[in-house]
Amino acid sequence: IAAVVVGREAHRLDTIAPRSVYNPDEAAEFVAEFLPDESQARLTPDDLEQLLRFHMRWLHSKGLQPTNVVDRRQDIAEPVVISEDTLTAYLLGEAERNGVQILDDVDVVNVVDAHLAYFDAIGAVGPRATD
Repeated sequence: IAAVVVGREAHRLDTIAPRSVYNPDEAAEFVAEFLPDESQARLTPDDLEQLLRFHMRWLHSKGLQPTNVVDRRQDIAEPVVISEDTLTAYLLGEAERNGVQILDDVDVVNVVDAHLAYFDAIGAVGPRATD
């Protein structure tokens, strides 16, 4: 009986998307440590959290942060490609609209790189797109 149960569960888990858990506090800490010293000096913790929040809203608008993902098969019909340039432009616009003071645009580029590195570290990123 145990072999059947283990086999059935292994098959079920094989068809279910792995659980990548995004923890906002952990993400902010990871990104803050990943940033170059110059960006760390210019961004306040509140500014950083705001930028990460804007990034998560952008992902949700692209369908990459669904509301119900527990024990659900992956159902991505079309690949979704994230361009760092588009994301950076979006974050700069949101920062300006919401009064987040960005002293140097390179800080947003660094936040994007660090946040994507966090996603990669928790296993929430797919393969790189080809040309």
